[in-house]
Amino acid sequence: MARKAKKAYPLRIHADILDAMKRWSDDELRSLNGQIEYVLRGALRRASRLKENPPVVTKTAKQKDK
Repeated sequence: MARKAKKAYPLRIHADILDAMKRWSDDELRSLNGQIEYVLRGALRRASRLKENPPVVTKTAKQKDK
């Protein structure tokens, strides 16, 4: 599946929020940009605002036999 291109967007954010996001990203071994995208994606999913293809379920040989 082809990935959509990422776009650069300047973000103005309060220093306290940015510091908290940086600590969180460090805890989860993500980049700050990756953490912000992760949090936004989760919020969009919960609000049913993100249209994504559902994950494809594949069965192993054992599961197919059942």
